[in-house]
Amino acid sequence: MLAVSTQEVIEAILGSIDEAIHAVDENGITIFYNTVAAKHDGSKIENVLGKHLLEAFPSLSRETSTLMKVLDTKKPIVHQVQHYQNLNGEDVCTVNTTLPILIDGNIAGAVEIAKDYSTIQKLTDTIVDLQSKIKRSTSKKTVKKHVAFETIVTDDSRFKQTKELAQKVAPTDANVLIYGETGTGKELFVQAIHEASKRKNKPFIAQNCAALPESLLESLLFGTTKGSYTGAIERAGLFELVDGGTLFLDELNSMPLDLQAKMLRVLEDGVIRRIGDNKTRKVDVRVITAMNQPPEVCLRENKIRTDLYYRLNVFSLYIPPLRERTEDVLLLASYFLKEYNKSYKKGVLQIDKEAKERLQAYQWPGNVRELKHTIEHAVIITEGNSLTANCLPRTFRKEKLPKKKSILPLREALHQMEKELIDQALIETEGNILQAAKMLGIPRQTLQYKLSKYDKTAE
Repeated sequence: MLAVSTQEVIEAILGSIDEAIHAVDENGITIFYNTVAAKHDGSKIENVLGKHLLEAFPSLSRETSTLMKVLDTKKPIVHQVQHYQNLNGEDVCTVNTTLPILIDGNIAGAVEIAKDYSTIQKLTDTIVDLQSKIKRSTSKKTVKKHVAFETIVTDDSRFKQTKELAQKVAPTDANVLIYGETGTGKELFVQAIHEASKRKNKPFIAQNCAALPESLLESLLFGTTKGSYTGAIERAGLFELVDGGTLFLDELNSMPLDLQAKMLRVLEDGVIRRIGDNKTRKVDVRVITAMNQPPEVCLRENKIRTDLYYRLNVFSLYIPPLRERTEDVLLLASYFLKEYNKSYKKGVLQIDKEAKERLQAYQWPGNVRELKHTIEHAVIITEGNSLTANCLPRTFRKEKLPKKKSILPLREALHQMEKELIDQALIETEGNILQAAKMLGIPRQTLQYKLSKYDKTAE
């Protein structure tokens, strides 16, 4: 009774998750088939459960069915994209993982887990179509806010150096790799580089590589040909749409390695091949990439191909996080204050002392993006002409401000520092006065005098 109850619980759990699950025994008979799988296939559970897979789905064969392949080979098939029309004639796009069920090395069955990406595929198609229409438009109206280097404000010496380097590389066609934490303003730099280049009147498109699964990212970047999969149409990808301009690929370290290999060919040969096509197309694109992890970490963890990295890393820029640019916090806060005063038609003239202290004491894990949203929040709720600490989000109001160290007279401060150094030397030498004196570079007698002076004792 316990075994049956456990089985029922397991089946209830598997039946409630949002992935399709289809399991067969060693003979290909369906032993589990949940409602999500039935929805994908346009079928009913009772029409599949207990039947042979090829009987329930006559359009499949032993060669085309991933479940049957795994039964035959005992090898898993991981993250395979499948485009097909279900029994209701609906176009379906899934990413499937099919695994063998092995008991003592013998095949006992196979299970397939499929996630539906049909909605994401449709959204991807819509995005590409819209971008294509924008490119074809003859309107002279700008579709984005132009960003010039003059709008990137800083008082930080390292950030100024990064800005100067970006200005030098902008007029060239060199590939640029930018590293910086999320929210540091990488895309702002890329847009400024594009605006300062000879390509500024050509398209600029930004794409986050972590936003889509591999198959959809590939079709978005390279385009598709009619018939390459069920429902596929003839459509250009981003490389073609941005021809002559700049393509910014953010979070490159999230791009699958197989797709990185395909991108390497574009950089080396300047040609692309649409999915399902047998001909290549010439493209002229400047590629700028960004990563939110240090390049050496990405290389060590095999998140980026070495050959692609060296191809992209013709020119690299590092954007330091805001917590390392403390002098920029109030400068940027004032900049955003003016921006949101204008946007919301407000008259906030200043940031008061306590609010400034709280802004400067904060660590800014979300970097400039977080600061921008913080000032926007504060401007919206400020009623007078002064932005106070009470106008900041709750995170800032809850944190205690660090206590300021009182300034000691110079002689007292030097004595305090000397005492701390002596203490440290005695700790490291385990109380040995002779060794501590050598470490401090003073005679033993001098150290003994200072110990008695500071009322110290040592063994």
